[in-house]
Amino acid sequence: VQLQASGGGLVQTGDSLRLSCTAPGVTLNNFVMGWFRQAPGKEREFLIQISSTGEIGYGGSAGGHFTVSRDNAKNTVYLQKNSLKPNDTAIYYCVARLKNSRTWNTWGPGTQVTVSS
Repeated sequence: VQLQASGGGLVQTGDSLRLSCTAPGVTLNNFVMGWFRQAPGKEREFLIQISSTGEIGYGGSAGGHFTVSRDNAKNTVYLQKNSLKPNDTAIYYCVARLKNSRTWNTWGPGTQVTVSS
């Protein structure tokens, strides 16, 4: 499975974020999908996940500020956040795991999001 995330770039404080993740040739509905991010100088942190049935799980305090959704018809998973702040600057990773696995064993290459003040 090769995950492809898009939608990153340079944005301004207060803007909204919408990242997309897809995998050509692979049905993402067979996987639990998630998002991590890694800010400069910080450890990678788990944000949020969504199961194939739409159940959502949140990471620590940061995850609660994000929204995840999936469009099975488009084979795409989305990550959204409003009111971006400079501390949202990070590389955002789309990840996948099988339903019965606890390991995020499939990672996309990451997409950079930079929030300017």
